Amino acid sequence: MPHSLIINLVPTSPISPQFLSGRHLHALFLTLINSVNPELATFLHEQKSEKAFTLSPLQVRYSSQNPGQLLQWQHNKPIPKGIDCWWRVSLLDDSLFNNLMQLWLNLNPEQPWHLGSANLQITRILGTPQVSQPWANFCSYGELHEKASDSQRKIDMVFCTPTAFRQGQYDSCLPTRECLFNSLLHRWNKYSQIPLAESLTEYIFPTYVNVHSEIISDKRSKFIGCVGEMGYSILGEASPQIIKDINVLADFALYSGAGRKTPMGMGMIRRLNGS
Repeated sequence: MPHSLIINLVPTSPISPQFLSGRHLHALFLTLINSVNPELATFLHEQKSEKAFTLSPLQVRYSSQNPGQLLQWQHNKPIPKGIDCWWRVSLLDDSLFNNLMQLWLNLNPEQPWHLGSANLQITRILGTPQVSQPWANFCSYGELHEKASDSQRKIDMVFCTPTAFRQGQYDSCLPTRECLFNSLLHRWNKYSQIPLAESLTEYIFPTYVNVHSEIISDKRSKFIGCVGEMGYSILGEASPQIIKDINVLADFALYSGAGRKTPMGMGMIRRLNGS
């Protein structure tokens, strides 16, 4: 069952920007898992592709750097102590949430966790839909498939953190129908028990483009990805089943993300309401 969890936390000492990179947050997540299940932490660390989890960049509640649907993916100044922050963790494997149940149930708000030299206190974990937090949710693969529309031909997506796709030996920041929907399809077919056909993209066409490129960088690497909104339409003589399967993938995007480095904050995407 896919879960999109929001971890609320407060730094008890300032967090330097150098410790807010995707790889530092990735290490924090594995540390959390290692505290309750070392074998699972090792397995997730060694998983090479289509990993069973995604992570967001750390978000500051008062931040207004990025308007609208976009999230903050770079921090140029330290995050002060005492500031409410949130962090999204999504789990794609059915067994992951249950394996981590001990962590969720026995969370000690007084226990400090570490992000670089900074100490953090986890205050709350949200796993159900919230009016004020649209990233918190859960839904079984069966329910996602059952609820998906078999008549909605308009799909609007928002790329909330820089999103890039591997094409051969290189990366592309253009969210073509093949790049986006094949990425979603591969993750769906890997983790669900409801396989979808490989030929869905031939019915999908871009109809609205409002994206631009942004850079995510740290001392080790630099990636260029797109952020913004993109509209797609299902055209031609697509059967209700094909329309349904494409809508399944669009709804699944909330949990799976798309493209490169989703375990390090890239590729956070979601369907816009009303599409």
